This record gives sequence, C-alpha cells and structure tokens, in this order.
Amino acid sequence: MRFGKIDYINLLPFDVFIKAYPMNSGFKKFLQLKKSYPAKLNKDFLFQRIDAGFISSIAGYYSALKHKTTNSAIISKGSVWSVIVIPNPQAEDYQSATSNALCKVLGLKGEVLIGDRALAYRYQGGEHLDMGKIWYEKKHLPFVFGRFCFNTYGDFYRRLSKEFNQKRIKIPHYILMQYSKKTSIPKEYIREYLKHIYYKIGPKEHLGLKRFYRELLFKKIKKPSRF
Repeated sequence: MRFGKIDYINLLPFDVFIKAYPMNSGFKKFLQLKKSYPAKLNKDFLFQRIDAGFISSIAGYYSALKHKTTNSAIISKGSVWSVIVIPNPQAEDYQSATSNALCKVLGLKGEVLIGDRALAYRYQGGEHLDMGKIWYEKKHLPFVFGRFCFNTYGDFYRRLSKEFNQKRIKIPHYILMQYSKKTSIPKEYIREYLKHIYYKIGPKEHLGLKRFYRELLFKKIKKPSRF
C-alpha cells in the first residue's frame, strides 16, 4: 500500500497517529519516502502512483463522485493561519491547487502563500489576508482544504480514517521541537496554530465542500485531472 504524505505542520497530528499505528514497516517506509507538497501529491494520486493520501479538495472532487473518500480532512472554521494572500503582484502558489482556486473564488488579489512558509510569514508579522477567515465570513461554513481520498484498499483506509478521527492526539515535545527547528517557528506558536485546524468531516463540512465545488463551476475554474 502506497500512502502519500503532505509534509506540512498541519498534518502533524496524523503523522504522530500513523507512526504509532500497527502497520507493516513497508507502509511506513513508503510514507517517509513519498512526502511532498499538495499539488505534487495530487498528480501522484491522479496518475495512481500512490493509493491514498490527503489530497487537495479540488483534486478530490472526482474521488467524491466515485465514493472513494473518507471522513478525514484538513479543515478550518475561520482563520487558518497557513493559507494566505500577501500584498505582492498576483501570483499562484505552485504547491497548492485548492488555495489558488479559493483565492479566485473569493476575488482576492495578491500572491498566494500556503503551508509552513505561510505560517512563518504570519509569525514574522507579515501583512496578509487569511483565506479561511474570509471564506467563513462570506459563507458561514467551514472550509475543507484537503481530504483523505483513496484509489484502492478502501476498507482499510476508511477504517484508518475512523480510528484517526476518534483518537485524541498528543504531540510529543521532541517532535514539536523538531518541527520548530526545521521551520524556525516556536513550538508554542505551532501548538496555537494547530488549534485552528481539525480533521473530522461532518454535515457542515460536506456542505462547505459542495458550496466550494459550486463556486468552481460558476467561475469556470478547472479541476486537476490526468488529461
């Protein structure tokens, strides 16, 4: 089984969970090898180079149609801190398809910045607009940035998702320190950031996804595909 991993702080709780999960060493070894940014994992997923992963919501559209999704996702209800627009000339972030599309849906101007780079920029006090906050103010719904989707082994991945959603994850101090050193973001700030993200999809999250997909249709924004 080949699982692709987004190498961002926002999935740190899942990373801690999966390391402790009883699973063969081959799966965990592949997990460490196949980690990248969302847009790269989208391509790997669409071309079936990985079996599953947290895929950008815009790329997970077709998986949702085929019922190849779980109820785990990367979600914010309001400010997200790590998906922002900064006051530079208009530019997309090559690392994310969903955030680039969300910027267009919200009618924002500037440079899109996501992930740990966005979080570091915010920590340093850089001027920005938080897209999670603006979406919630306009739609009064959570925003699903990425969703745990699969191509194969559906029963296994749905079970994995269910157990992840049910478990309360405590992130060890040494792991927080590793990420703090890697990103130059204090561990206290990382802890506070993770309070703005949750992972279980419910009715309002499903409605938020539907609203986002409808906006993509209205604005004729293309979804990632193999062809």
